[in-house]
Amino acid sequence: MVRLTEWMTRRDRVLVMGVLNLTPDSFYAASRLASPELAVERALRMVDDGADLLDVGGESSRPGSRPISAQQEIERVVPVIEAVRRRSDVLLSVDTTKAAVAAEALSAGASVVNDISALRFDADMARLIADREAFVVLMHMQGIPQTMQDAPRYEDVVAEVKRFLAQRIAAAQAAGIPKGRILVDPGIGFGKRLEDNLELLRHLRTLHELGAPILVGLSRKSFLGALLDLPAPERLEGTIAAGAVAVVNGADVLRVHDVKEGVRTARVAGALRDNEIRNR
Repeated sequence: MVRLTEWMTRRDRVLVMGVLNLTPDSFYAASRLASPELAVERALRMVDDGADLLDVGGESSRPGSRPISAQQEIERVVPVIEAVRRRSDVLLSVDTTKAAVAAEALSAGASVVNDISALRFDADMARLIADREAFVVLMHMQGIPQTMQDAPRYEDVVAEVKRFLAQRIAAAQAAGIPKGRILVDPGIGFGKRLEDNLELLRHLRTLHELGAPILVGLSRKSFLGALLDLPAPERLEGTIAAGAVAVVNGADVLRVHDVKEGVRTARVAGALRDNEIRNR
């Protein structure tokens, strides 16, 4: 098992985070899991396929999605986290913006909070993470999931995303979360046009100036559909290509639906990147 505290310092390889969707309305239908039993089975298969972390989510954040209550979210994610923890020591992340959900998930065995709002939606989230000594992923998003793709606009998407993430890192640290427990995510597909997503991937290494590991989630997303004119079930090759580019350009963690392919992508692209750095 990867030890996240040590890895945060060394970042000696690219990690792969498997997506475990416990929602009935995820954009990628094949990732939806109808029961806790199926979710645990999928989780253990992801571990066998080489996942370093599993990201467990109970509320969809696809464009146009509707929020659910904290209690609904808890009922979806906590039993699965508990069951996976009983059978595996894999690192577990909870994908939530609600402090109440994060609290229950951390008690059940999670150690990472993946917050797409970057601690903005719930005033209690930052203090909870600090008090529990958890890790946090801070993501950039323009707007909210219900409206984020209505009309996103940027003057300089890379500079604006970098500035936002710097501000959220500062806010997290002010709340007592050490820099060594913070990862950042540029938010591919979250309030971004096709050209914005591509620009962020081309210039991903710029975000390393923030001093935090970069997590990238691009698996089967709509920008790949726009490029390939293909639905989500047919975007695996696009995901692999974009993931390889992301790693070569600086991604430290790949968040993927297809773990086996993600692990192979990370291993090859990571080796190519490391060789490039050594030869500079």
